[in-house]
Amino acid sequence: MNDSKEFLATEPIGKLLLKLAIPTVIAQVVNMLYNIVDRIYIGHIPGDGSLALTGVGVSMPIIMIVSAFAALIGTGGAPRASIFMGKGDKKSAEKILGGCLSLQIVISLVLTFLLYVFGERLLLAFGASENTISYAWDYLSIYAAGTVFVQLTLGTGAFITAQGFAKYGMATVLIGALCNIVLDPIFIFGFSMGVKGAALATVLSQAASCMWVISFLSGKKTYLRIRKENLKIDFRLVLPCVALGLATFVMQSSESVISVCFNSSLLSYGGDIAVGAMTVLTSVMQFAMLPMMGIAQGAQPITGYNYGAGNVKRVKKTFRLLLTVCLCYSFVLWGVIMLFPRGFAGIFTSDAQLIDFTASALRIYCAVLCLFGIQTACQMTFVSIGNAVCSIIVAVVRKFVLLLPLIYIVPRFTQNKTMGVYLAEPVADVIAVSFTAVLFGIMFTKAMKKLSLSKKGD
Repeated sequence: MNDSKEFLATEPIGKLLLKLAIPTVIAQVVNMLYNIVDRIYIGHIPGDGSLALTGVGVSMPIIMIVSAFAALIGTGGAPRASIFMGKGDKKSAEKILGGCLSLQIVISLVLTFLLYVFGERLLLAFGASENTISYAWDYLSIYAAGTVFVQLTLGTGAFITAQGFAKYGMATVLIGALCNIVLDPIFIFGFSMGVKGAALATVLSQAASCMWVISFLSGKKTYLRIRKENLKIDFRLVLPCVALGLATFVMQSSESVISVCFNSSLLSYGGDIAVGAMTVLTSVMQFAMLPMMGIAQGAQPITGYNYGAGNVKRVKKTFRLLLTVCLCYSFVLWGVIMLFPRGFAGIFTSDAQLIDFTASALRIYCAVLCLFGIQTACQMTFVSIGNAVCSIIVAVVRKFVLLLPLIYIVPRFTQNKTMGVYLAEPVADVIAVSFTAVLFGIMFTKAMKKLSLSKKGD
């Protein structure tokens, strides 16, 4: 066990989680602003703000797919690197870092090509109408140019946090977010670029974050370093990372598929205003999910390292604390949303009709948000201990087995078809959280027993 990472095995869990989670939560909150600040500014463009917001919302499923590919590599590679660090195998951990970096560059080039060839047709298929397609393509056509920056920032940046450098991971997001917050009003309003200005600000901001990530991981402060000899992809090490990252990839890419289904159904039942409301609802959901993901990411190095080191007691204690914190957060946010839905809607638009419609939809869509702490804690712990299969199962069940068909089934049994589409989300979540909790209880117990036996065998 390397001395520089000894604190992951020795410091009190509560103190350690606080130390690692605060920077990652801040990073996720800033990242949340990064993702939604465009929509906030765009929604308040005089005259066409609501249509522009809807157009950008339609492009979000495609952007989710781009981010999902970064997660495929980063959220699989970073935990695997943590496990190898726990075993004292720095050489393999650095080979994972280098191989994942190269694979992300290849994926970025492929995605950029596909976006420019098929992007406009995809937008029309994903719910854009003749009123909103111009706004959607204006945004996506510029965003596509920065695909490589998104991939390297999100994917490779995960290796910073996985080493316990939470503050530097926070800086990665902070740099990009601050650039975006500053550049957005300049390009959107100052240069009168509208939606195009929002996309350009995002690309430049991601480029700044990308340069920071590569600079840090090539420098002297990092424990795992990008080395030229490790840039060749060792598939024996990288493919297990891809397998582990599939859970998060499925979770994020399925969000894209689900968004498409939501948008197409809402467009047929409620028109552009229903699709516009969905843009706000998904933005509010990020208020819930991203900070919780930050808490879970703060726990990931602790869980992964101690699992690799065979410390059953610390793995269990980390999970219990993670579950408690995530549940407390999800209950508080759920209460605030239920009490002040118009306040959340008003952040994204000044259109009174859209605010009224969104406020009603928000209470339905987020009805069981309070249970999400269970889903997040269990799913991220599966990833942290290297259980790729269970991570994939819970992600697939929630989105594809449950939510996808319910989007089309629930409206058949409701008088208001549009609100029936939104109701599919809480119905699916109740079933999914119950399933995840049961599966986790069984598999986590087995994993801990196996770890105890292997430790005794040593």
